[in-house]
Amino acid sequence: MQSKVTQLNNSSSCESAYEATTLPFSLGDLKTAIPAECFRPHTGKSLYYFFRDVLCISLLYAIAHYLDSWFFMPIFWVMQGTMFWALFVVGHDCGHQSFSKHKWLNDLIGHLSHTPLLVPYHGWRISHRTHHKNTGNIDDDESWYPVTESQYKTMPLVQKIGRYYLFLLAYPVYLFKRSPNKSGSHFLPSSPLFKPSEKWDVITSTTLWTLMIALLGFLTYEWGWMWLLKYYVGPYIVFIIWLDLVTFLHHTEPDIPWYRGNDWYFLKGALSTVDRDYGFINHIHHNIGTHVAHHIFLNIPHYNLQQATEAIKPVLGDYFRKSEEPILRSLWRSCTSCHFVPDTGRKVYYTSPRK
Repeated sequence: MQSKVTQLNNSSSCESAYEATTLPFSLGDLKTAIPAECFRPHTGKSLYYFFRDVLCISLLYAIAHYLDSWFFMPIFWVMQGTMFWALFVVGHDCGHQSFSKHKWLNDLIGHLSHTPLLVPYHGWRISHRTHHKNTGNIDDDESWYPVTESQYKTMPLVQKIGRYYLFLLAYPVYLFKRSPNKSGSHFLPSSPLFKPSEKWDVITSTTLWTLMIALLGFLTYEWGWMWLLKYYVGPYIVFIIWLDLVTFLHHTEPDIPWYRGNDWYFLKGALSTVDRDYGFINHIHHNIGTHVAHHIFLNIPHYNLQQATEAIKPVLGDYFRKSEEPILRSLWRSCTSCHFVPDTGRKVYYTSPRK
């Protein structure tokens, strides 16, 4: 384990810890260890991060428009796409109701953050809730869950290439079709993703998404397809790559356990993730790399996650996982070694045909 992923504790004790059927600590133990203020959102601070991201996006657009140079455009795409991703993370807090104590404000900022990025806020919020409620559960997790060995063997080559090597552009497909072997759409209230009581939430987000598409269509009609490519499609593709990269790496490692049946419960599943270091990007995208604490307590605002992480490390001990490996190296290793899990077993790990 240790040769590939740097952990805070030695690998042998971590492996024996994961073998335990019941964790030696409870959710209450972890909550007690975290200062109470970590759970309290600060509306002013949350709004600061939202408006900071909007300001950065606006300034980047102004600079790109002023320079109007194809030499600058690739740099602009990377920077703006990264800021799109940062804005998405603000909406992510809104979806967890950790942006503020006011649901109306959370939903308002959530739509303002996600709709310009062509993400239906409520549709995403609900499916993301399903992911968090079932993390690490092979049968019920919503995203980035493994296929079984038998499923892998019957998978067409084109699908394997898309799933394991071109997945960094998969998010728009997920919004329309969900993950493999699951049905439904994030845009339709009739989708099995949603309860009848969530119908109007889904309709609201889908309507706003449609209006955003119409706005882009109108601007393209006015200024041309090249405008769309330069000022929206380029940054949007970078944003999608960021979104897929980060979510993939948080849940795809050879030594992260996956559970079946009664061997799974919420806290065990929540620990089937890994913290990652994105260097100077950490602050830009609101410390989304602090993923273990986030999965255990969804209602902690992003700006309190680092403090919460430090507080629970002593309690988690060998169960806390953090990778210090360079991001691109981790990406390549997971792409080449995390292909499927065994068909049987209550606790299983990723493997590949090479092993």
